[in-house]
Amino acid sequence: MAISTINFGILGCADIARKVSRAILLSQIATLTAIGSRSLEKANKFAAENNFPATAKVYGSYEEVVNDPNVDAVYVPLPTSLHVQWAVLAAEKKKHLLCEKPVGLNVEEVDVILKACESNGVQFMDGTMWMHHPRTAKMREFLNDEGQFGQLKSVNTCFTFAADPNFLENDIRVKPDLDALGALGDVGWYCIRGILWATDFELPKSVVALRNPVLNKAGVIISCGASLTWEDGKVGTFHCSFLSNLTMDLTAVGTKGTLHLHDFVIPYEEHKASFISAVESGFKELVTGWEPKPSEHTITADIPQEALMVREFSRLVGRIKNEGAKPEKKWPTLSRKTTLVLDAVKASIEKGFEPMEIVS
Repeated sequence: MAISTINFGILGCADIARKVSRAILLSQIATLTAIGSRSLEKANKFAAENNFPATAKVYGSYEEVVNDPNVDAVYVPLPTSLHVQWAVLAAEKKKHLLCEKPVGLNVEEVDVILKACESNGVQFMDGTMWMHHPRTAKMREFLNDEGQFGQLKSVNTCFTFAADPNFLENDIRVKPDLDALGALGDVGWYCIRGILWATDFELPKSVVALRNPVLNKAGVIISCGASLTWEDGKVGTFHCSFLSNLTMDLTAVGTKGTLHLHDFVIPYEEHKASFISAVESGFKELVTGWEPKPSEHTITADIPQEALMVREFSRLVGRIKNEGAKPEKKWPTLSRKTTLVLDAVKASIEKGFEPMEIVS
């Protein structure tokens, strides 16, 4: 059966929507069908600047996008506080959902969205792009190789960037009424997802926030971290911040091997990405060096990871649309698990850094 093109509508003109608009066109199995903004002028400008086809509809509201019968799927890059309203409405209109992270302000909101998707038979996926890079699958092979990596013992992630004064004052990610989770919901989401990915999405038993988080004057987190523990002794830690130099590290340590990468969220280059593996490392005589040395592995991609995300999402939507398949449950499950850990970190901060048990 020939693969049909999936028609995307986009709600809003956020900066990230520029990247995903390009990804939709690069995916080769999706197209830009509609864009909606609260300002028709802004929507027209966005469509013109982002290579929307001449046939794409431009609307002065979000409602018109979700009501457009030609739209198969909706991409939601709106502030997190608006996700429940528009994601649920889109699902009720039988639109498949590609939703930016964090999916909701808490797991209760996420459950409302996922229930709407399930009851309406539509596919849900969050916008964690690095999950779709072929490097991620290759790293998973290494972690699953007990002969080389052994048993996972610890994983550490860090995602920080140095925001400028304008960002720290005016960006939606520092506004309590728009994205109240701040750095935890933005860069912290990736850190938590990275830890869960390394553990093959086994939820930790407990989570405790690290002391001395930084909050802005409105009470929004702009820097924080946490420690995660599992019943079998695994540990995970992360740090996320809007106040430090750009860093995207992930390190997973096993009984026999170690995985390192320094660009786990956004690769240094669009079409290739590397990771470093060390297997049964030891010291040379007189402790003058390592033996064997870690090795670097480079994986190429024909299109950027965000386009691969769109391609995978569109493939799932196409199976539902053309073959009567059921929505893939993997992606909403991963979103919910990530949110459960995020909630626990936030609760630990609010309760004086008490350990919080994860209840799924």
